[in-house]
Amino acid sequence: MMKLADTASMRSYFDEGHTLGYAFRKAQLIALRDAVVRHESEILDALWKDLHKNKTEAYYSEIGVVLDEMKHALQHLKEWMEPEHVPTPLVIQPSSSSIHYQPKGVVFIIAPWNYPFMLSLTPLIAAISAGNCVVLKPSEEAYHTMLVIEKLIKHTFNANYISMVTGAGRQVVPALTSNFVFNHIFFTGSPAVGKIIGSIAAEQLCPCTLELGGKSPGIVDESANLRVSARRLVWGKFTNAGQTCVAPDYLLLHASVKDKFLDYAIRFIKQFYGEDAQQSAHFGRIVNLRRFQSVCAYVEQGRLIYGGKTDEHDLYIEPTIIEHASESSAVMQDEIFGPVWPVLTWNKPEELLAITRKNRYPLSCYYFGNNKNTERFINERIEFGGGCINNTLAHLGNSNLPFGGIQGSGSGQYHGKFGFLTFSHAKPLVKSSTWPDPSLRYAPYSEGKLKWFKRLMG
Repeated sequence: MMKLADTASMRSYFDEGHTLGYAFRKAQLIALRDAVVRHESEILDALWKDLHKNKTEAYYSEIGVVLDEMKHALQHLKEWMEPEHVPTPLVIQPSSSSIHYQPKGVVFIIAPWNYPFMLSLTPLIAAISAGNCVVLKPSEEAYHTMLVIEKLIKHTFNANYISMVTGAGRQVVPALTSNFVFNHIFFTGSPAVGKIIGSIAAEQLCPCTLELGGKSPGIVDESANLRVSARRLVWGKFTNAGQTCVAPDYLLLHASVKDKFLDYAIRFIKQFYGEDAQQSAHFGRIVNLRRFQSVCAYVEQGRLIYGGKTDEHDLYIEPTIIEHASESSAVMQDEIFGPVWPVLTWNKPEELLAITRKNRYPLSCYYFGNNKNTERFINERIEFGGGCINNTLAHLGNSNLPFGGIQGSGSGQYHGKFGFLTFSHAKPLVKSSTWPDPSLRYAPYSEGKLKWFKRLMG
């Protein structure tokens, strides 16, 4: 069933100035925080039903991230809202210059299914902090989580301030955007759908943030601590059954450490999820049959090193490692978004460029090793949204860092102040004294005035 927002009433609510003040924004963030805490058990239960997420994993990767982002916003909101004073050039003196951060208006947030709670509420926190009215559309694919979010939003906010819409995105988004011009559209999802959202935003000359994905490499060299590297990469890859936009999509192992690394990786897969991961309470499931069938097809596209078992009835795909996948195969072209892990080898850093540039501009990149030259080479020569050295996923959990992609993996950033800025208009303002009023800039002009301009501005 499709449910749409009364966007006209939201525009009126915004235009009346209700959302502008610090006290109002702070109160809304506190109300949202309290609602999340109050509904914690329902959220955890919904995430189990939708994705088979263990409650500990669900807490730290969904609820915990939201509460931490909320805490950060409450701590810093007042300073973010303060005008920023900047220097003023001599040529426009006597004046002062400042930047004022004002809300954009009524914004539209479209969230995905893989982290359905966190990726709905984290941008919502940023939009509230910036003083906007918000239309939120969680993914219908994570149905139980969508229902909890709907209940939480309905019981916490005035519908003219924060409103939630439901239904299939291909129906809801065109229906809303064809009848209302939003002041910002924030989308998290696939690059294919991101192109559609970008086109819709361009039609309206509406600013747009696209949080997309890509094939993020996990790179391990001969200087790495292989035990720790394998442990952290296995965790990063198979968390949420591999359905993570910043998961290490494929492995690039230095040829000299490949066998030892894989021995460790298999050992940690078994340590995390047991000999039969299907029986584990700690390993997730694929979100739906369509995605299950897509990911299953990847299993057959390389030589099996580990795993490979599937169960359609349970939407279960075993943690799987493959090698010798063809460069032209789908598993080496697509973002896998599931628990299938292709392995490639390399010997010289230059080979990394040849491989990664076939799937250029990943959302993340992870280097494991202690070679400063290789670290610098990867950081300078491989374009990626963000990443880690000797870790995975960690950059996503720091509210002091911007999060976002580059080129095909997205445009725009959020988290912490960067989210506040995304949903704000930075309005520049010059305030000038009426005395003195130098005649330098006024006609008639002269050679003498030109000399002064050159002195002041050259």
